[in-house]
Order: sequence, then structure tokens, then C-alpha cells
Amino acid sequence: MLLIMPIFDFECRQCGNEFEKLVLKTTAPVPECSACQSADVVKKVSAPGFRLTGSGWYETDFKTGKKKNLANGQGESGN
Repeated sequence: MLLIMPIFDFECRQCGNEFEKLVLKTTAPVPECSACQSADVVKKVSAPGFRLTGSGWYETDFKTGKKKNLANGQGESGN
């Protein structure tokens, strides 16, 4: 079983401290500042933990046989 660890970035409005925190639920309350323990903390928008690079990903990259034609409206039944 793959377990994804949701680590979020936060910023304290009181002291400006920026910190990361493992939060198991997106609905969980925002944690206190790790520096000044203020409750005036906001969640920051951050980059994803992965990046796709290269020439691109295509629908047919991992398909075999007649399934490769799905992008053209052609399924296994030959529609």
C-alpha cells in the first residue's frame, strides 16, 4: 500500500516564520507557528513534490495492440 505524506508549507503572520508541517487531513486546523506559537498562520501555495520532464507523456505510451487507437476514437471494437 502506497502512503502519501501530505506536507504543507505555512507562514506566520506575526513573525514571518515559514515552516513545513505534516498534516494528515486537509480539513485539519492550521498548526501554531513553530517559532512564536502564534495561531495567526496561513497555508501557502507550494509547488508539487514531483515534476514531469522530457518531451511529454502521451496517451499511447503504455498501451498495446488495438488500444493504441483510442485517441482516434477507435477502440477494441473498431468503432
